[in-house]
Amino acid sequence: MKEEELHDELASIRNIMERSSKFISLSGLSGILAGVYALIGAAFAYKILYPQIPKIYPDSTTGEFYGQSRYFNLEVILLIAFIVFIASITTGVFLTIRKAKKNNQPVWGNTSRSLLLNMLVPLVTGGILILILLGRGYYNVVSPLCLIFYGLALINASNFTFKDVRYLGLIEIVLGLTAACVPNYGLQFWAIGFGVLHIIYGSIMYLKYDR
Repeated sequence: MKEEELHDELASIRNIMERSSKFISLSGLSGILAGVYALIGAAFAYKILYPQIPKIYPDSTTGEFYGQSRYFNLEVILLIAFIVFIASITTGVFLTIRKAKKNNQPVWGNTSRSLLLNMLVPLVTGGILILILLGRGYYNVVSPLCLIFYGLALINASNFTFKDVRYLGLIEIVLGLTAACVPNYGLQFWAIGFGVLHIIYGSIMYLKYDR
């Protein structure tokens, strides 16, 4: 057997082994769209959390001025986050199914189940913890915890899909820890982690694996 034929044979065997042990149907385009959804959601949340022009009113008795209290509806913020989450999941599932059919790979099998389980454990744990802390009024920890637990979920899932996912997870964790040090910029860090990084990561994945 010639050296070139041997090399092709080994590459074919390696590809078969990867397809059987790794879920390779994740779509880079879904990452890009998830990032776009996150940036749109962050823009709406910013409008609610940070009014651009604070209104000043004169007191009728003293003549002094006082500012409008900064009030925001937590339910609206959570609704925005929920809509972004559902839109991202729906898009991801649709594009993953489409890519899986193109790759002749089953969408639901042992590998995809392991991938989902390893992602869900940190995500569900983090989600429950965040809701508990929100109920106690600890709003500043929401963004760091979202990024950190999401990063842990990606690192767990990377054992069953592209190794690039692990690098994204590590960056998300570092970003979350940084956000914890500057709590007044939680929304901005959230937008970077779930918006900008997803667009960059999705673009890299699309160029490497989807074309």
